[in-house]
Amino acid sequence: MPTPRRDVLQALAMSLLLPLSTRPAWALSETDAASGIRTALERGAESAVSLLGRTDGFLGNPRVRIELPGQLKDAARLLKATGQGKRVDDLLTAMNRAAEAAVPEAKTLLVSAVKNMSVEDGLQLLRGGDNAATRFFETKTRTPLSAKFLPIVTHATERVALADKYNAVAGKAANFGLVRSEDANLQQYVTGKALDGLYLMIGEEEKKIRQDPVGSGSALLKKVFGGL
Repeated sequence: MPTPRRDVLQALAMSLLLPLSTRPAWALSETDAASGIRTALERGAESAVSLLGRTDGFLGNPRVRIELPGQLKDAARLLKATGQGKRVDDLLTAMNRAAEAAVPEAKTLLVSAVKNMSVEDGLQLLRGGDNAATRFFETKTRTPLSAKFLPIVTHATERVALADKYNAVAGKAANFGLVRSEDANLQQYVTGKALDGLYLMIGEEEKKIRQDPVGSGSALLKKVFGGL
């Protein structure tokens, strides 16, 4: 037997397929649906950039803090045991500071992706899962953001004592399967982790809005997500 929730979802889905003139008064318009997704994405992007693009945005957040990859963690522990802990800590700090410096550059591209979203995209993402909009964001922006982040990360890490040795050591470790090949370059590794953290935080905001649209304080988000 259909549940009340399923009945509501079916009614909403059917209403979206009807011409605007024949939809019931309570039905969500295509324009509202797309606007709601755009608003949710903009909020998620602004929140993520604000949280991560500041001092300790990465370094002070265990969920996104960038650590050395694979078996290089063990090598770092060995260095610390031999009295070179400060050099390791300086490298880790530089990696996370580089990510914090790069993230603010994401805002323009993220906002552009939102503005270029079609109504069809919005409707599809509205009916997606908790992070459907964030996955859309990542598909549209990861490659261009990587290109934007890389020179900032390179500049922020190039003066650190161990940074110049990372690539040589990680390259050898990758040959033995101790580190993934894509993590064998420090600048590319930090860039990738910075983007992972960015999309993680955008996804958290999207999930929060979907689960509690009333708490978002936005009448549009309440209208769009409250009926799902």
